[in-house]
Amino acid sequence: MVVVFVLGYVAIALEHPLKVDKAASALIIGTLCWVLYIFGAEGIFSAGLSPAWEAFTASHPEAHGIHAIREFIVDHEILHHIGEIGEILFFLLGAMTIVEVVDQHEGFKIITDKIKTTNKVKLLWIISFLTFFLSAVLDNLTTTIVLVALLRKLIDDKQTRWFFASMVVLAANAGGAWSPIGDVTTIMLWIGGQVTTLKIIEGVFLPSIVCMTIPLIILSFTMKGNVTRPQVKETGEGFTTPEVRLTFLILGVGGLLFVPVFKTLTHLPPFMGMLLALGIVWVVGEIIHRNKPREIKDRLKVINILRRVDVPTVLFFLGILSAVAALQSAGQLHLLAQFLDEKLHNIYLIDMAIGVLSSVVDNVPLVAGAMGMYPIAGPEATGYLSNFTQDGLFWEFLAYTAGTGGSMLIIGSAAGVAAMGLEKIDFIWYLKRISLLALTGYLAGGAVYFLMFGL
Repeated sequence: MVVVFVLGYVAIALEHPLKVDKAASALIIGTLCWVLYIFGAEGIFSAGLSPAWEAFTASHPEAHGIHAIREFIVDHEILHHIGEIGEILFFLLGAMTIVEVVDQHEGFKIITDKIKTTNKVKLLWIISFLTFFLSAVLDNLTTTIVLVALLRKLIDDKQTRWFFASMVVLAANAGGAWSPIGDVTTIMLWIGGQVTTLKIIEGVFLPSIVCMTIPLIILSFTMKGNVTRPQVKETGEGFTTPEVRLTFLILGVGGLLFVPVFKTLTHLPPFMGMLLALGIVWVVGEIIHRNKPREIKDRLKVINILRRVDVPTVLFFLGILSAVAALQSAGQLHLLAQFLDEKLHNIYLIDMAIGVLSSVVDNVPLVAGAMGMYPIAGPEATGYLSNFTQDGLFWEFLAYTAGTGGSMLIIGSAAGVAAMGLEKIDFIWYLKRISLLALTGYLAGGAVYFLMFGL
């Protein structure tokens, strides 16, 4: 199972040379890990490697033999994990659709039209802080896509635009780390119950803003000159009006902000709040566009915008989270947790190591793995175990390290991969010019968190 997982990861990392979409590789390893698991389950369970099986047999003393093993894997584990994965996927699908609706209605144009300066340093600070706070609301991947599109209207020179797009990646990852809906990994921790809304903001906001501002301060002394703006014709001209843009901007951002409130009031899963928000945006769109010309309907109706949503990204998460779930159920992640505890036995070192790893491999399976490795401790936990309670220091710091560590390499985060794809940013160029800045910010933010809580 581990070999298949590693080979799948290699295929995902070499997506462009192999010319095979990472979603396809993820779906294959997500399925093959479960196939190997059910074929080898008898040996795995007899060796005592799976805590999940031991918990199942403790609550079902009559369970034994091959039929019990199949019942455990098929009717218990797969259904349990697919429920958790489904919550994340429906949440992402709803969020991506809402943001795409706002984007197609040019709602974000209201924000971008306010930016007038051409001074490089001023523009960099404005873009970074705009990205930082937008990312907390809209998620880092979507914010990066929106801001890269904005940069094309603001900066003509390709190398300068690459630099600004790279700083957008840093700011988007930092902004997503402190918000429960700002990054896929924080969404996972929030939905999983490891962190709560107010505590994650309270604990991670300051380290995240330090992570972004330290590179900005360094660049303020080294960056000179002004940017040249290109002549760009608005593609959506004639399709929307200022009133429609404002309506969908308020609806979209308001709907996303409503989700944490919905969870707090109803105690229902966040994806339900997201689907409710999408339904409201959808209904309003239907009413507004019902008497419009066919050309406008084809562009702006939600049913047509749904076709533009990035479904391969959703399938990638499905595959990779399924594979991680198999490794969690079979016990490999439990063995990894024991190894990290024996070698490091320090939550700060463990989290910092996960953050550095997230610059090489995707942070989604790393966080999913950590969630599988370390169960949430009860409120009565003391000593070292108290770090693993809900809102414990381990989970908060994991949100920071996994969210911001990916900035150290362009392929280390969804935001980086998006910017790389949109602007064709070169891997080596990013490594030479941005990686050290990202590492400096990452370590500075980590030090701030340690000073806040570690001492």
